[in-house]
Amino acid sequence: QVQLVETGGGLVQAGGSLRLSCAASGRTFTNYIVGWFRQAPAKERELLATIRWNDGTTYYRGSVKDRFTIARDSAGNTVSLQMNSLKPEDTAVYYCAAATARFTIDWYRRSASYEDWGQGTQVTVSS
Repeated sequence: QVQLVETGGGLVQAGGSLRLSCAASGRTFTNYIVGWFRQAPAKERELLATIRWNDGTTYYRGSVKDRFTIARDSAGNTVSLQMNSLKPEDTAVYYCAAATARFTIDWYRRSASYEDWGQGTQVTVSS
């Protein structure tokens, strides 16, 4: 029910940074959980981070919590993923997803918990 669009992907060298943005059309993110996922070639889609819009509660995958930051921007009605110290193994298609916040944030660690998905944005990290 929510149209999502990811922007900000591109080609960067190892050690560089990118900021991805997830924008919603048709409504605000109020009462939603928003997650960032990625899928590398020949690998399973994995959760990176989630945020509960109403109070800003976040969850991070352990392997990225020191380098990635998820944040909300109420003025722009977007959720960003700031990615620093990028590595070649971060190369993947990055997706944002949204789900109605019916349960605690722990319930939204699986991709199947999300109702709406963006089209994805490619991030390529070269060495």
